[in-house]
Amino acid sequence: MIFEDDPRPRPREGLQPPRLEGWSEADLRAYIAELKAEIARAEAAILTAGSHRAAAEAFFRKPPE
Repeated sequence: MIFEDDPRPRPREGLQPPRLEGWSEADLRAYIAELKAEIARAEAAILTAGSHRAAAEAFFRKPPE
């Protein structure tokens, strides 16, 4: 169920890559470095979400009988 007052930001609707024509080699390398940093940040968020989910599943798991 989705609530209208949900404070969590929603993922973007798609990547709008810039036009790379005319960029210098240094600019392209800097752009790649920024993209790699953003990928690392997203991967860290995935790991955090997975560990939170695992902790919640462990907490709410039925005890063995």
